[in-house]
Amino acid sequence: MKYISTRSKIKPITSAEAILQGLAPDGGLFVPEKIPKVKLDEIDALKEKSYEEISAWLLGKYLTDYTADELGECAELAYNWFDVHARVPVSILIQDPSNPVAPVGNMELWHGPTSAFKDVALQMLPHLMRMALQKVGETKKILILVATSGDTGKAALAGFADVPQTKIMVFYPEDGVSKIQRLQMVTQAGDNVNVTAVRGNFDDAQTGVKKIFGDKKIRAELDKLGVKLSSANSINWGRLVPQIAYYFSGYVELVKANQIQLGDKIIISVPTGNFGNILAAYYALKMGLPVKKLICASNMNNVLTEFFATGTYNRKREFYKTITPSMDILISSNLERLLYHESGGDFRQINRYMGELNSRGKYTVDKSLKSRLDKIFHAEYVSEDDTRLFIKRIYDSFKYLIDTHTAVSICALSKYSGRTNDLTPVLNASTASPYKFTGAVLEALEKSAEGVDDLDQLALLNKVTNSKIPKNLAALSAAQILHSDVCDKDEMPERVLKFAAK
Repeated sequence: MKYISTRSKIKPITSAEAILQGLAPDGGLFVPEKIPKVKLDEIDALKEKSYEEISAWLLGKYLTDYTADELGECAELAYNWFDVHARVPVSILIQDPSNPVAPVGNMELWHGPTSAFKDVALQMLPHLMRMALQKVGETKKILILVATSGDTGKAALAGFADVPQTKIMVFYPEDGVSKIQRLQMVTQAGDNVNVTAVRGNFDDAQTGVKKIFGDKKIRAELDKLGVKLSSANSINWGRLVPQIAYYFSGYVELVKANQIQLGDKIIISVPTGNFGNILAAYYALKMGLPVKKLICASNMNNVLTEFFATGTYNRKREFYKTITPSMDILISSNLERLLYHESGGDFRQINRYMGELNSRGKYTVDKSLKSRLDKIFHAEYVSEDDTRLFIKRIYDSFKYLIDTHTAVSICALSKYSGRTNDLTPVLNASTASPYKFTGAVLEALEKSAEGVDDLDQLALLNKVTNSKIPKNLAALSAAQILHSDVCDKDEMPERVLKFAAK
């Protein structure tokens, strides 16, 4: 399997090369030349496999320059940190007749070392990258550059800390993450890590990172230092491809729980910001996973909801800081990959769209592309009040605790079902532990957290619900703050060069 760019006809490269480069030299994103197909009997066989085996099987479809033994080793090393044997268990929530959603398999993607779904990919990526360095004979250090809206940063830091031949630098919006998320990042130990806050929002940080990748002068300076750039954001194919596996795993878990029969179609609902997680579900669908519809769930920053409704992507809008900070995004980078595939690989068209986004702040897809997207996706956005309402509703119904992002996804699903009366079984992507957003969760449960420190809120939520606090979060109160740097967005290149020179 070879990889090409979404923006020009570059020479195809191997998956190892694509993983190391992160972003294509023309500014585009790497995509596979073709999407591999799987048959139902292959999916059926997954019922007998561990999550590590399912992951290695899926990666083998795309990373064909890696051996089966190498991918098996990567999977074993990635997931032995997870705190449950199933790695990504599915909890079945059967709604009562008064609620239009039924049934929901809540796929818990947050049992890794940082309690967020990003762990599934970011515990894998360092091992894929380490092997890729050997495969291409690279001797320079790789500097992983990350912009984060909260969860990616810590997951990437945890994955790459002290990995040989790598350095990792994470930029996050100074006031755009929860205190728990910030503490997870700024207490990260490791001789090769740096964490820097950016004055601005996530889009400022993400745009700054993209500009650095595209700046030939910075790349030349880094080359003199013996350093090459790469990324751990979902623009890196090696970060995105491990996520495809959990949709296959989730499907077979629904089969094993007798919620569906093999071959039955499901709906997949995903809380969506940068579009990477739901894009992984799209790849699973295109591979042959029986999926009827993908629900793209957004918060009040509803740029994607508007896009799927109208065909116009418009980032020039008011930006909201919400109780779902990982979705506070106005530029959904991975949408570019979707448009490339659904346009039949028309990179000239993608270049036009992305150029218009940069110059005018918006673009409109043609009617034929919009029609193809309509057959696959339905988008909804959810208010803050409805987010809190669904946290309480799910807890009251099942004594089952969800975080704010998961609540957005289930609420969006409820809206879709209400509009369509569609009771197709659902696989819902539950993306974070509720303990990462304790203030909002406590407020939703109508328990006052006023004047209670974020770390003390962990104990309060535990007392109220008797649910388990993840070990990594419980340990934060004793962790030492190691990173305190803050910069303006135009100072990001200077910070990168300074860190690279260390």
